[in-house]
Amino acid sequence: MSPIRTGGQADALAVTALLNCLIREVARPAGSGGLLLPATGAVVDAAAPGGPALRTPEGPLPLTLDALVALAAGELHAATGVANDALAAEIRHSRDVTAALLAARRAAVPPADPYVRSEQALLAGHRYHPAPKARGGGAAREWLPYSPEAHASFPLRLLGIPAEDLVEVGDAAALDRLGGPAGDGLALLPAHPWQVKLLGGLRDGRLRDLGVTTDPAVPTASVRTVYLPEADLFCKFSLDVRITNDVRRLWLHDLRRLPVVADLVDRAFDGLPEHTPVPAVLRDRGYRSALRDGDGGEALAVIVRDGFGQRLLPGLTALAAAGIAEGFPGDPLDNLDEDLSLLWWDRYLAHVVPPVLHAYLRHGVVLECHLQNVLVGVDAAGLPAQALFRDHEGVKLVAERHPALDAPVLGGARAWERLVYCLVTNNLREIAGAVAERHPRLDGELWARARAVFAAAAKDHGDPPELRDLLAATHVPAKANLLLRWLDADGAAMRWVPVPNPLRPV
Repeated sequence: MSPIRTGGQADALAVTALLNCLIREVARPAGSGGLLLPATGAVVDAAAPGGPALRTPEGPLPLTLDALVALAAGELHAATGVANDALAAEIRHSRDVTAALLAARRAAVPPADPYVRSEQALLAGHRYHPAPKARGGGAAREWLPYSPEAHASFPLRLLGIPAEDLVEVGDAAALDRLGGPAGDGLALLPAHPWQVKLLGGLRDGRLRDLGVTTDPAVPTASVRTVYLPEADLFCKFSLDVRITNDVRRLWLHDLRRLPVVADLVDRAFDGLPEHTPVPAVLRDRGYRSALRDGDGGEALAVIVRDGFGQRLLPGLTALAAAGIAEGFPGDPLDNLDEDLSLLWWDRYLAHVVPPVLHAYLRHGVVLECHLQNVLVGVDAAGLPAQALFRDHEGVKLVAERHPALDAPVLGGARAWERLVYCLVTNNLREIAGAVAERHPRLDGELWARARAVFAAAAKDHGDPPELRDLLAATHVPAKANLLLRWLDADGAAMRWVPVPNPLRPV
């Protein structure tokens, strides 16, 4: 749904996000383009001239963001029996964050690197989340210096850890390149400066302050993961702030499983059919932390992730799929005619879809292949030539395939549901939407070609029932982010609503 151009841009983006959630999760068609909120009986005209409006006996009543929030809150309270006074503030805070980001971008110099521009493009962010830009409710001075959307960059704090307080799992040696020798038998630990502030500074006298990194870090789309171009390294930090559905701490149960998941992801593309392009994985190699306040090392944990190094093929430029979907200066979809747009889509499908399906069907590995976790390497013409997958924290395993592992597992039906959401609903629908926004006549052809790629993958894997059922299904799952936030569900909780299956022939 395109942003509604009424009022300020920040309000328009906030209204659009909330309307998207209501349409997907709550509303029913009410005739003449209206949307019925069934628990309260309210009817909204989402496409009314001048912006959304509430139908009343006296005529249409324009809906400001505050009015729409109140309408949504009344509907959700009536439908669930649960009260929630916090979500309205979270939505307004997300709007205020967006306004601050827009102002900051007007004064900032966009990065020259197209990869960084793609990571820092997400002013709208998650189109189906009620508060996509929320930053924990704090004032702008607290989060703006670390916001990718504001084209931020900053040095990391460097801490020295005594050996008895050091926690290290896997290969975290690349962190030692970020500063000089710590000395005195200390280990070097980079820390996100915002997290240090959130923790109240370095009150633990056992941690030594060693200054900051010489080279700046660039925050990526996830906010808490940064890229260090000079070191060609990614670092993913704990950040005790709720961003979308979760407080972004690196939880100990996920950290402990990191080596098991990394090893399985390393093998997830073994046995790919010869005609399938082989993707790359930016591997989460290990983590390092300091024991603090009995948290087992969660608060100051940092995951070491591969840079592009030997992963990105020579001559290609990596771009974040989320940035391509939202648009940024240099977006490879810009200025393509219809024929080249179809070629671009064909190549994107070929590099992303078959490997993800193979990892699930052959190895029982569910990649979290949503827009923020997929990078695409494009050639000089801007055409996809490689897929790169990242972020092992969101990877799940099919329980029936990995019964003996201490790893994040899901039963087969739930695992497949999660994969379809990430791949079809979150990723392909948004990328296809970006292509179709530029060339509306292509929408049907885009999905016919996508269906052909899924059908070919089914043939490669002996016509598995999961793919056969997917291609025949009338609906696919979508994550119910509004309901999850209203119910204050755990960040890892899943709740699905059905949306029309774009892969089904019209």
